[in-house]
Amino acid sequence: MDSGPENYELNGDLSPGSPGSPDSSPRRWGRSRPINVNHYANKKSAAESMLDIALLMANASQLKAVIEQGPGFGFFVPLVVLISISLVLQIGVGVLLIFLVRYDLNNPAKHAKLDFLNNLATGLVFIIVVVNIFITAFGVQKPVVDVASRQ
Repeated sequence: MDSGPENYELNGDLSPGSPGSPDSSPRRWGRSRPINVNHYANKKSAAESMLDIALLMANASQLKAVIEQGPGFGFFVPLVVLISISLVLQIGVGVLLIFLVRYDLNNPAKHAKLDFLNNLATGLVFIIVVVNIFITAFGVQKPVVDVASRQ
């Protein structure tokens, strides 16, 4: 399928003059310039941060529901611990993403550090997902208000 190996530059662009490079192929989707990898990575990190904020708000809501049920709820302590762990990890990932956005991907001296931070963020996100699976398994229900007893 490929006609041969393609040489990629540091930022992921094909080297000029090689088959498939922007200067040798027709314009696609109205783009005439190569993709800025640093800009792309920053957008990706910003989107990841927004998803992190959404999960943070959901966990805060779950924590509120568990606290409203009180210590009488069978899984009160495990849920409070799991939700707290998830919240702390999410804040950590959010701070980590801020550091990732601030670094320039086009600087080869920072590639090793960026790779480590990116792998760390991915690992922490995986742990957050596993913790949230357990939170869901224990079940967080809103307290049911007994309408008959209030009348």
